[in-house]
Amino acid sequence: MMKNTLLLALLAVLTLSACSSSDDANNAAKDEVLYEIKDGRFTEWYPGKKQVKFEGEVDIKGNREGKWLFYSDKGHVLSFTFYDKGKKEGYSVVKHPNGRLHYHGEYHNDKMVGVWTSYDEKGNLKQEKDYGNPESE
Repeated sequence: MMKNTLLLALLAVLTLSACSSSDDANNAAKDEVLYEIKDGRFTEWYPGKKQVKFEGEVDIKGNREGKWLFYSDKGHVLSFTFYDKGKKEGYSVVKHPNGRLHYHGEYHNDKMVGVWTSYDEKGNLKQEKDYGNPESE
């Protein structure tokens, strides 16, 4: 009887310690900081910090500047967009998860301008839409 009680007590302690270390691991993952701003450069990682998710420059106010990149969890560039003082300004390209072009076009003052072209996942032309030119309006 004493052996069974001792065995049950030992089993309970082991179970509790396993649950507690599992909780610690989950809390550590929740507490993982996945982004940083260093020397004017913003970087965000996927969980585990083995692969960059987003990166780009920021100005002194924290606004996006220049070319910003978005990566897949495998490290492939899935999109890039240019920014000026936090507003989309310039060319933008977005790819499907399979790497084929999804759509592309230009922004001016955070608005789509000119012709934007989109493609299906096989790379076939899907649509072209002209958003006009705000400079001529």
